[in-house]
Amino acid sequence: MRRFEEYNPIAAAIFFLTVTGTAMFCSHPAITGLTLFGAVMYFVVRNGTKHLRSHISFLILFILLAAINPLISHNGRTVLFVLNDNPITLEALLYGVNSSAMMIGILYWFRSFTQIMTSDRLLYIFGTLSPKLSLVLSMALRFVPLFSEQSKKVNDAQKAMGMYKEDNAIDNVRGGMRVFSVMVTWGLENGIITADSMAARGYGTGHRTNFTEHRFRGGDIILLAAELLLFVICVAAIAAKRLEYGFYPDIDINVSGAVGALGIAAYGVLVLLPIIIEAEAGIKWKYLKSRI
Repeated sequence: MRRFEEYNPIAAAIFFLTVTGTAMFCSHPAITGLTLFGAVMYFVVRNGTKHLRSHISFLILFILLAAINPLISHNGRTVLFVLNDNPITLEALLYGVNSSAMMIGILYWFRSFTQIMTSDRLLYIFGTLSPKLSLVLSMALRFVPLFSEQSKKVNDAQKAMGMYKEDNAIDNVRGGMRVFSVMVTWGLENGIITADSMAARGYGTGHRTNFTEHRFRGGDIILLAAELLLFVICVAAIAAKRLEYGFYPDIDINVSGAVGALGIAAYGVLVLLPIIIEAEAGIKWKYLKSRI
């Protein structure tokens, strides 16, 4: 009984890679809709009612991205109305909605990726291939929250010293430049200190071990095999041109034959894999609690 985030990091990383890769290189509306639906559902299942501001921000971004395309692109035959002598067409609007849904869906998947794939899990994945790359990546991920926390301390210290006497935009910009200058110096010094500390502790002189042991279990192998199989089916349908689409000049969205339908079904199961795993873990947990 494991949640999706408790599976081997390689299996989790392959999942995010296959889902986002398919969504970015195939903009068929069915694929796009499944991407957005699966991403939002898994984010809500994992986080519950938290991150309400994130949902509102993504909704506003979705509306803006969907509205931009018909304003700058006037292709299409079905004219809805004319704005400043520029026709607003149905095809351009639907294309904007489709593209916006794809972008927001990928952003949701990346939010879940950052929550699941911690620096330790990324270090485990890239450590075997390139220890130096994994170290740089891990340090970069760790440096982001440290940089934010330190900049807040510097900003609060400057306010306590009375450097924000005038509450206006120019004074705020000057204060921000001072904070940025201090943070650049702090970042360089922190990098040098970290490098010296690692050299003093003998980094790179022997075999490197992981902080957490991630072993492949039977469930990890099954999950990885299912991900690759579903991904291959979807890619085969795309390569066979069974998931073609067109918005200009007329809307022409077709799913050709059983191969196209099978590709969409395979991708649908792929994006729902984390939700299925979470549901299974929840049902088993409730069953075990009821037996107590």
